[in-house]
Amino acid sequence: MGLGNIGLPGLLLIAVVVLVLFGRGKISSLMGEVGKGITSFKKGINEGQEELEQEAADAAKDVTPEEDKDKV
Repeated sequence: MGLGNIGLPGLLLIAVVVLVLFGRGKISSLMGEVGKGITSFKKGINEGQEELEQEAADAAKDVTPEEDKDKV
């Protein structure tokens, strides 16, 4: 008996039980926190990509050979 056999009626029953146990306010606040976490994660990913792109752009601009960098 795996989880693949639950179906729509089973999912609705689980949702009703969770709603009764935790209450509507607790579930809505939990979903709000999940949404904030996802937003923060996406923001971090975008900032990381921008940082990598900036480093790549800076590396492309610096054409000074390695041995000459030490002399400066």
